Amino acid sequence: MKVLVAVKRVVDYNVKVRVKADNSGVDLANVKMSMNPFCEIAVEEAVRLKEKGVVTEIVAVSVGPTAA
Repeated sequence: MKVLVAVKRVVDYNVKVRVKADNSGVDLANVKMSMNPFCEIAVEEAVRLKEKGVVTEIVAVSVGPTAA
């Protein structure tokens, strides 16, 4: 069995988020990004299943810019 895990890049939870001056969104300049903690849990569980022999292949997918 193959497992597909969606992975999302988010602003690190230790970073204080700032709103852009024009209130059009979040200022992402010079902000540390990390993997969504819930995505980390999903990847860890997929690895556990592979180690148990339940899964033969893990595929991680992310949609977004190249930096993602």
